[in-house]
Amino acid sequence: MPAEGEQAERARAEGGQAERGPAPADVEESEGPRSRRFPSVTRDTARPEGGGRAAPGDAPAPARQWPMLSVLAATAAGLLLTAMGHPRGGCLLIGIALIAGSVMRRLLPSVGMLAVRSRFTDMVTYGLLGVAITLLALVMEPNGLNIPFLETAVRFTVR
Repeated sequence: MPAEGEQAERARAEGGQAERGPAPADVEESEGPRSRRFPSVTRDTARPEGGGRAAPGDAPAPARQWPMLSVLAATAAGLLLTAMGHPRGGCLLIGIALIAGSVMRRLLPSVGMLAVRSRFTDMVTYGLLGVAITLLALVMEPNGLNIPFLETAVRFTVR
């Protein structure tokens, strides 16, 4: 007896439908009312809150993703500034870009692809990374900001 996959291929090749069991909707209706509990096995990933377009659908693609593009452009400018020999300014720009991403994630109802996880998780992640990079940029030698606990932490981790 041929396998189900082979039967389906033959039926498609002949232009007919393969014999299959009942459709999933039919099975759910026959089992009774649907449960409000989460399924034990998920079949898809939920979109993050605020993950819709940041501009109307008839706008060009870059305009719909302006929050993400602005953070990426500022980060690219910071990397370019760092590569050109200004590491403090470049790192400050990168940190400020991440902090701005955190603020946008909090204030704007829809941020496009800047929304990766839940709103809270995105805000905390972008904010903490931005603050850490900004602080490290400010502590950079020479003539860096003197923050005693950061100096101790760096010495502890390096030695």
